[in-house]
Amino acid sequence: MGCCSSTEGDRDWKPTENRKYTDIPWLIIFSLFCIGMALICGFAIATGGASRLVSGYDSYGNTCGRNNTNKKIDGVPLSGADMTEKKYVFFLEPCKFDIISRKFKSIALCVSQCPATELKTYRELKDFALSNGSYLCSYELTPRQYENNPKCPKPPVPQSNAVPVFHRCIPVNISCYAEFAQAFITFVGDNTVLRRVIAGVITSKEIIMGLCVLAFVLSLIMTVVIRYISKVLVIILTVLVIIGSVGGTCILWWLYADQKHGLSKNSTSVLWKEVAGDNDKALLVYSIGATIFTVVLLLLMFFLRKHVSLTISLFHVTGKVFTSLPLLFLHPFWTFLGLMMFWVYWVAVLLFLGTSGSPVKNNSTGVVEYQMQGPLQYMVWYHLVGLIWISEFILAFQQMTIAGAVSTYFFTRDKDNLPQFTVVSSSINTLRYHMGTVAKGSFIITLVKIPRIILTYIHTQLKGKENACARCMLKACVCCLYCLEKCLVFLNQNAYTATAINGTNFCSSVCDAFKLLLENAAQVAVINTVGDFVLFMGKVLIVSCTAFVGVLALNYQQDYTVWVLPLLISCLFAYLVANCFLSLFENVVDVLFLCYAVDKKLNDGSSGRPYYMDKELMEHIEKSSKMGKYKSPEGARQEMKPMRGGGTSA
Repeated sequence: MGCCSSTEGDRDWKPTENRKYTDIPWLIIFSLFCIGMALICGFAIATGGASRLVSGYDSYGNTCGRNNTNKKIDGVPLSGADMTEKKYVFFLEPCKFDIISRKFKSIALCVSQCPATELKTYRELKDFALSNGSYLCSYELTPRQYENNPKCPKPPVPQSNAVPVFHRCIPVNISCYAEFAQAFITFVGDNTVLRRVIAGVITSKEIIMGLCVLAFVLSLIMTVVIRYISKVLVIILTVLVIIGSVGGTCILWWLYADQKHGLSKNSTSVLWKEVAGDNDKALLVYSIGATIFTVVLLLLMFFLRKHVSLTISLFHVTGKVFTSLPLLFLHPFWTFLGLMMFWVYWVAVLLFLGTSGSPVKNNSTGVVEYQMQGPLQYMVWYHLVGLIWISEFILAFQQMTIAGAVSTYFFTRDKDNLPQFTVVSSSINTLRYHMGTVAKGSFIITLVKIPRIILTYIHTQLKGKENACARCMLKACVCCLYCLEKCLVFLNQNAYTATAINGTNFCSSVCDAFKLLLENAAQVAVINTVGDFVLFMGKVLIVSCTAFVGVLALNYQQDYTVWVLPLLISCLFAYLVANCFLSLFENVVDVLFLCYAVDKKLNDGSSGRPYYMDKELMEHIEKSSKMGKYKSPEGARQEMKPMRGGGTSA
């Protein structure tokens, strides 16, 4: 990182002592950016985009339910009409919908009433217009001109109801939209199968809800008890890796020997011998490669075996953290709620922008479209950047809050006397001191995400058109950006932890965290491999238990025949819930490890510098020391003292 300086490398860690405002310029930049997002929303509302989206507009630029006499459009004689009494949008061909452009490819009219019954003939269409004044044909036509006129809907006109809030006449019978589901129906192959599947979902809705609740409860239980089964899961992982690597290598050598024996025994055609010889060489290369890989892997497992115990100890302490800070369980829900509210706002403003701008007549179709021209068209790109940056900001705020709460727990000597509402206090500290750091960290992720999204979009648009070399280069660039993003996310998370501990700005925290992780690189590697496997096994266990209970429950349901889809829905929800809870668990493990590394760096377990860490982590250090001794940073060998109760750190 370019923001690191040589003097910063010697800065002392002072857990929770320094609490000051960090990265104020970035907070100002982020605030100005949010003001820009609000101005875009205000522009869309002020230019009529919001009213046109809600009230609807016809193909001639008239907003339904409004007086448009002062909004005459040049070259469009039917524009500028008073539509105060005509509050609903009626489409002459409601089933002609373009999924790609998300628009109806049909003439739209403002009408005073949607057809409440099916109009089977032109005569009924005419009577409907004369009886209630709701004309379903183009404005310049009189009811006498309705017969076989292309500017009228072709009978039968389906019964329609007005959509609440958005004032569009949508057919009651959605069978005309069957073409949208044609691909799915073709895949299913038989409408009766589709009906049975849908009937199975509807009939089993109570069971699906029950399985979702079960998945939620299992995830809560797993978050607390995984510390007790982590050692068993690590043993399973070790056995599987050894069996897989050694067994795979032995099989390759056996295949090579068998191939060699068959080649010397058989004397068939020259071509067969050449092919068999190539296979023999390939098997030899694979066998040698697998042998080298297995030897290296087993050596790594042997030399890193001591670090595995640290992962298990961290899992034990993480379970204690959740027991002491139960409000941590609620934080993902608040984050999800915040993301959902922002996404709803973002989509609403995007739709407003889609109906904003100046009215322009499409010469090919003769209808009026609203388009933003000039610099205003770049507002959509600004809005897109806002989607990524603010979403990342909300996620980073959660990470900073978790880091603050967990570091407070870790650096409190008397764990039975924690400050009240630690998680709430951490959120307040983040809001008060570290919003600029959160803004800067989330912006760095945004800078990597935007080009990756652009390259992915280009690759999608050029699919089937670009040559193999260009396709390979695009995929390689996307893959590299994805890997860079994952590395930055991990580094950012540790930087937030360093900020929560030390109260430093983002750049300083990144440098401090990076150097500390580099000093403990072997332990970081083990925690991220073994820990990820243990958490993955936890997710599999939750989904498997949900699926097992689901099979038992659905097997005794006799009201339908197809229960595969309900089971899949339940398992998908179970995985999402398990991933949510265990990802939170993983974040806490990462924070605890950095706190552990800081504690180990600052203290030596002596009476003058006792550890903050829990007994499980102290036992790991004791096991790693010779004869219960620990070599302090100054080089002296001192007897480690257990953590004593006391007050909290400042």
